[in-house]
Amino acid sequence: MNATDPLFENLRLELRRGCLTLATLAQLRREHYGYTLRKALADRGLAIDESTLYPLLRRLESQGLLLSQWREEDKRNKRFYRLSPLGEQMLAQLVGEWQELNASIHRILGESE
Repeated sequence: MNATDPLFENLRLELRRGCLTLATLAQLRREHYGYTLRKALADRGLAIDESTLYPLLRRLESQGLLLSQWREEDKRNKRFYRLSPLGEQMLAQLVGEWQELNASIHRILGESE
C-alpha cells in the first residue's frame, strides 16, 4: 500500500475534513476573503483547494457560523468572512473537543509503540 492508494486517499480526506472545518473557523476569528484565508491556512501548513474552501464557507455560513459581506477592495468586489457570535461559541466548543480527542489519540498511539 502506498500514498497513492485509493483507500488511503479516501481515509486521508475523511480525516482532513473535520480538521479543515476547525482550522477555517479558527482562522476566521479575523476577517478574511477567500484568497487571504487560503493563504493564511497554507502559511500555517494546511493547504486547501478553492474547490474545497468555497463550498465549506457557504456551508458554514448557511449553518449560521459565519457572517459575510461584499466589499470593494483594490477595485474588485470581494466577499469577506468572519465568525458570527454563534460561530465563536461553536469554535470554543470544538476546540475543547479537539483537545480531548487529540489527547486521547496521543495516548492510544503511545500504547501501540
